[in-house]
Amino acid sequence: AAAAAPAAAAADPPARMLYRAPSRENLQSGSSTGMVRVPSNSNLEVVDVRGVASHPWHDVTVGDNAPEVVNCIIEIPANSKVKYELDKDTGMLYVDRVLASSVRYPHNYGFIPQTYCEDNDPLDVLVVMQSQVAPFSLMQVKPIGVLQMLDQGERDDKIIAVHCHDPSYNHIKDISELPTHRLAEIRSFFEDYKKNEHKEVRVDEILGAEEAAKVIEEAIQLYVDNYVPRKYRVNKGA
Repeated sequence: AAAAAPAAAAADPPARMLYRAPSRENLQSGSSTGMVRVPSNSNLEVVDVRGVASHPWHDVTVGDNAPEVVNCIIEIPANSKVKYELDKDTGMLYVDRVLASSVRYPHNYGFIPQTYCEDNDPLDVLVVMQSQVAPFSLMQVKPIGVLQMLDQGERDDKIIAVHCHDPSYNHIKDISELPTHRLAEIRSFFEDYKKNEHKEVRVDEILGAEEAAKVIEEAIQLYVDNYVPRKYRVNKGA
């Protein structure tokens, strides 16, 4: 009998893709796409990378009309007791803790991308609007004020904004137009939300849109100074 034909060779499995954010050296040398990426602490080597993962802090822009209108990424939905926050190394949403006090976030809460503050985090923003939204939602907001706060001795300002496409609030231009009781609720939340964690929080003044714009401009500049290589920097209005 004729010998059986040899079995067909199995196809080679596809190469495994590994990814890490570019090193500081790679960042400074730029890329073919012109993307500017922030270095990671990882020491993995790049193996056959076909694309670049997006990071919500660094790859979403602050917005063309900042500081009057800015992009915002929500971490914590309104009425949540869970403190979600951006994991700065991975770009994922990290469950930090459940609030120890009997309070809930009064409004959707997140950060303004491509900003940086003295507490080593992006600039926080509380968005006044009608509805709760899902974590990691991207929206355009109009800053109307800033709550000045110290968290364990560190400056930790909170921008207060309204959603640009919420017809109940998008007409508001300044914090002075919000009801007094709404401001009292916001102040009370930040005074109380860390009490049972034995952390000292001091809420100072709530200032208007003009001061909020200054805080945002400062945070944008601090981000540029810390994360954007000089050859990629562009003067505003250029």
